[in-house]
Amino acid sequence: MTSHIRGQAAVDQLLELLDLRQIDPATFQGDSPKTGAQRVFGGQVAGQALVAAGRTVDPSRLVHSLHGYFVRPGDPTVPITFHVEHIRDGRSFSVRRSTAKQHGKTIFFMSASFQVPEEGMDHHTPAPTDVPEPEDVPTMRDWVERYPDRMALFKAAPQAVDVRYVGVPGWVPPGDREVQPQQRVWMRFDGKLPDDPLLHACALTYASDLSLLDAVLSTHGEVWGPGGMIGASLDHALWLHRPFRADEWFLYDSVSPSASGARGLASGRMFTRDGRHIASAVQEGLLRRVGG
Repeated sequence: MTSHIRGQAAVDQLLELLDLRQIDPATFQGDSPKTGAQRVFGGQVAGQALVAAGRTVDPSRLVHSLHGYFVRPGDPTVPITFHVEHIRDGRSFSVRRSTAKQHGKTIFFMSASFQVPEEGMDHHTPAPTDVPEPEDVPTMRDWVERYPDRMALFKAAPQAVDVRYVGVPGWVPPGDREVQPQQRVWMRFDGKLPDDPLLHACALTYASDLSLLDAVLSTHGEVWGPGGMIGASLDHALWLHRPFRADEWFLYDSVSPSASGARGLASGRMFTRDGRHIASAVQEGLLRRVGG
């Protein structure tokens, strides 16, 4: 996915990445975009792993949780092979294990659980009320125009998602950052997605890796890149609570409860514009000072 492609064209290219080639009933293969990145974006391999798992499950069963570990950096120049293990098919739940490999080695593995829709108790904590609407906060292009020397970081970011920080992006220079107790970001896929619930779940998985670790940096007023930190995702968990569309605005409200040992933990809640809590994510990342 080249960096100058945006909007529906970028979304269509992402859909091509998620449309894995089926090798046999339990094996799939996918590619990475040609962006010049040195490693595969974690949200991409997680989303593709969920596609592979979901294709082995009855479509009436919807994914409700996934837990993944990033084991090795992915090589964007060669295809990724996904093997799906059938762990269990019960009356209400199906569980799959999806393993991504390159060069004969595992780069990522995920367990995912799918459930037949059921009725039950329903409650959730309320969404934040002191947050401006997505139309009222700067776009990523607004930030790049303000900090053109950071354009390379923007170009390397996935363009299929419209990301709008309520606060300050994690790559803004250190002198212009301040401590923030949380990181709030409006997101939506910048084009129309098909109606398939599995695709929306995979798209949300993809997006959930975009800004979550920024919450660790904002707690310390730190920054990605020169003068700050470098990092990598170690593991990632996502719970899907309610129906949603990933091509409609949702607020990603994230905090960092702990950081130590060069690792930072972040948790995030996702809310629709009308305040429905649609998903929760937790991620731990490796965070080291540049040049350290």
